[in-house]
Amino acid sequence: YYRALMRTKSDLFTWQDGAKELVNCDITVSAFDVNDRMAIFVGMYPGKLQEIFVKDLASGKITQVTDLNEEILRDKYIGECRYVGFTDSDGVEIDGWLVEPKDYDPSKKYPGILDMHGGPRVALGPYFFHEVQYWANEGYFVFYCNPRGGDGRGDEFADLREKWGTIDFADLMEFVDHVLEITPAIDPARLGVTGGSYGGWMTNWIIGHTTRFAAAASQRSFSNWLSDFGCSEIGFTFDVSEVGATPWQDPMKLWDRSPVKYVPQVTTPTLFIHSLQDYNCPFSEGMQMFAGLKYHHVPSRVCAFE
Repeated sequence: YYRALMRTKSDLFTWQDGAKELVNCDITVSAFDVNDRMAIFVGMYPGKLQEIFVKDLASGKITQVTDLNEEILRDKYIGECRYVGFTDSDGVEIDGWLVEPKDYDPSKKYPGILDMHGGPRVALGPYFFHEVQYWANEGYFVFYCNPRGGDGRGDEFADLREKWGTIDFADLMEFVDHVLEITPAIDPARLGVTGGSYGGWMTNWIIGHTTRFAAAASQRSFSNWLSDFGCSEIGFTFDVSEVGATPWQDPMKLWDRSPVKYVPQVTTPTLFIHSLQDYNCPFSEGMQMFAGLKYHHVPSRVCAFE
């Protein structure tokens, strides 16, 4: 038994002489147990938090058996994740979503935030994501997509080796163009960009390659393939596989793909959020970008926590 990400949600499968889906519905599955009569699983409906469900394997009926989190959301604004996918300039379908701000008035203009996932072999969907809903409650449009390099669409779609900052960057910028075109209530002069891990790397890359964003928040990021080599708990093979060179074979190849190289081009005020004990994206990686921006007199701040 196993879970697999199917484009935008996680389904439950069994393998007995081939793959067979046990749970495939609007619920995305995060944990499970199975016996000969039922599948018990933790999952989420769109706009809801996790609950426990049971599927009767004989009848196929799925029953929600807890409401542990219903009370938490009862009096909260939970914005609908409206599908706003598009086809990019290479003819690839890109899934994306838009959440309206609380008390949305179409006659007004609102700031907007592009939020980017980590990974990069990750995918988002129309499911509860705390930071998205928080920002919507604070009066922002929030939009996010699954650019090339993400999960759930097969290995060819997910293969970003030696392409970081190219096709993924193009998909994200075209997605922003698309969202602005269909949502005139978003003020293009008040756009923010943020993301964590790979999304933090991409935030660092974006501010070095465009000035379209009024502010950025780089979360748990990394910024330098040379210094990241051998220092991340991901392992020393990751950087070599993703960039296609070691620091001894071709250091300039790693440097050219490093966001910190492009710091002199940055003008976007940026907040860096980083854990002192992040062993996946080491603290020094975020601090290199922060120090570079400060050295070049770009407004920037750090929120560091243990």
